[in-house]
Amino acid sequence: MSSASVLFDAPGPRARLRHNLYSVLVVVALVGGGWWLYDAFAEKGQFTAAKWKPFVDSQVWETYILPGLQGTLTAAVLAIIGSMIFGMIFGILRLSDHAWVRGAAGTVVELARAIPVLILMIFLFKVFGVYDLFPSDRLALAAVVIALIIYNSAVIAEIVRAGIKSLPRGQTEAAVALGLRKNQLMRLILLPQAVTAMLPALVSQMVVVLKDTALGYQITFVELVRSGAQIGASFSNPIPALIVVAVIMISLNMALSLLATTLEKRLRSRKKSGGAVLAADSILTDAAPGVDITKK
Repeated sequence: MSSASVLFDAPGPRARLRHNLYSVLVVVALVGGGWWLYDAFAEKGQFTAAKWKPFVDSQVWETYILPGLQGTLTAAVLAIIGSMIFGMIFGILRLSDHAWVRGAAGTVVELARAIPVLILMIFLFKVFGVYDLFPSDRLALAAVVIALIIYNSAVIAEIVRAGIKSLPRGQTEAAVALGLRKNQLMRLILLPQAVTAMLPALVSQMVVVLKDTALGYQITFVELVRSGAQIGASFSNPIPALIVVAVIMISLNMALSLLATTLEKRLRSRKKSGGAVLAADSILTDAAPGVDITKK
């Protein structure tokens, strides 16, 4: 039996040779670019022991890096939680049966998506400072978190709306036939199935939230990038400091992506084994009066 794909023609000998040649050229280009970058840094003395010595000093980590990391994680966690909550709410409101609800939710979402996050942070920081809405030591954190929630909840609302609308209409029709109310339909049937499909996009947006906390640098928020810049200014090693910050940020993003990938695999495996329909037990208890669908 032929193993050729029905979607495209299998490459022949000359095509495979060409693809291998392209792969070799790309690897050579990457290695060459990496070597050129390393040589340029080495020529300027960026890899000398004196430049990297501060990072083996526990005092530097306690004074700069750990407080910056704490600020980044605090803002990211609060913003992710808030974005998920409001994103779910507005995503569902955009699917309302009432036109005025859909219109109001859509207007809020479109306006929130249109405002640059940095401008929103600066605006909120100034407003909070003028009206004393938060303690002075929490002004920057509040501005960063609320700005990230406003923008990212709008993006997540669109992800939720698209994820729910991608489900087969038969799911909704069957639930309506059983007499389920709209909130039961959304809570017990649509959302549990849509979450698995939405998870990759949601994780990408969480990574964006984590990276965008660095914009708080402009309003004096103590986060990882700001701490790295302070180390660079204090020890005259800005490039090594930013390299360390970049490694930490990449590690955090990779850990978040790995966590989400593991969760997605677990959800998909439960769905294949029948675990994804565990909500059906609850659905049956909410069936229409007089319809006993638990009997065989």
